[in-house]
Amino acid sequence: MNAPMRRYLDHAATTPLDPRVWQAMQPYFEAEFGNPSSVHGYGQRAEAAVEHARGRLAAALGCQPEELLFTSGGTESDNLALRGAALAARRQRGANRLLVSPVEHPAVARTAEQLASEFGFELTLLPVDEYGQVHPHDVARLLTPDTALVSVILANNEVGTINSIAEIAAICRERCVPLHSDAVQAPAYLPLNVDDLGIDLLSLGAHKLYGPKGTGVLYVRAGTPLRATQTGGSHESGLRAGTHNVPYIVGMAEAFEIAQAEISQSINRLIDWRDNIITTILEQIPDSRLTGHPTNRLANHASFVFKGVDGNALLMLLDDAGFACSSGSACKTGDPQPSEVLLAMGITPEWAEGSLRITLGKHSSADDVDALLAALPALVERARKLERIHR
Repeated sequence: MNAPMRRYLDHAATTPLDPRVWQAMQPYFEAEFGNPSSVHGYGQRAEAAVEHARGRLAAALGCQPEELLFTSGGTESDNLALRGAALAARRQRGANRLLVSPVEHPAVARTAEQLASEFGFELTLLPVDEYGQVHPHDVARLLTPDTALVSVILANNEVGTINSIAEIAAICRERCVPLHSDAVQAPAYLPLNVDDLGIDLLSLGAHKLYGPKGTGVLYVRAGTPLRATQTGGSHESGLRAGTHNVPYIVGMAEAFEIAQAEISQSINRLIDWRDNIITTILEQIPDSRLTGHPTNRLANHASFVFKGVDGNALLMLLDDAGFACSSGSACKTGDPQPSEVLLAMGITPEWAEGSLRITLGKHSSADDVDALLAALPALVERARKLERIHR
């Protein structure tokens, strides 16, 4: 029997490396292998590559090069933003409270919880609506003078919902409280300019925008207090110690520029396919629900819950049929517990256990969408039968 054609529909988990990105990176694996901290010619050329990449990213984001810190990825950027800003605010103005949404990526959620449990910060969770959106008026209502930091995700990784970050940022700026946003999912689908967003701290990672895994950026608006949380050498203005990963940094700058430049080429096609997936699944599969906002969501992102389904069992059935999808955050796949994001949105555990995330990419095709929609109803029904037998 022939193996099924493989179709990758999990671009929110990671994306394939763009060949143009690999071409930009390759010299820094080979001939230009120097350590940017070395004073000789090899080191000087490596340092020049890092700073050129920093300048390219700054130009694309609308900020100054010195406002960007290179990290090992979105998770480290989130960690540095929360710990660094919270500890700095406590030291400078005695602020001891964190205001965080309950639908954050684990890199934010777990960091905020640790700051509360081990560092003595008071953690307040912002309310979200049924779509997972944070409303600006709730931020205004819950902000207090002792708030050290507010963190609200720009585009949710599990359900695709986009938050009104610019409105939230205006409220935080008026109260002189820094705002952080995890924007890791956004650059391939939303134009990003830090002044338009009004943000103080912004986390990015390369591998969600056709760049390499293992590198990221934290934007820190000039004047925003931040304490180093990784000590060692004086790299990144003393705020993030560690030898620079030169080829990956070069790759991230290339990937970000390409992603932002090519949004308009793919956005309408992705929205049409996304909406077709949503409409067809809700019409053809009984006891199915869309998760996230019906329209104010990432162009490539469709997510659902199915009553009476084990999400991980459904993923295995999909994989056997040739479809790579996810049950939500790639950092949670395989976890038998219902998603905290879905529970925070008011979805019951019975439904939340049957989650499915379908995320398209620039190499996706209409044939991929048609094949998935043809196969999924029977696979969901099979998963339901398996769940009934298991129970």
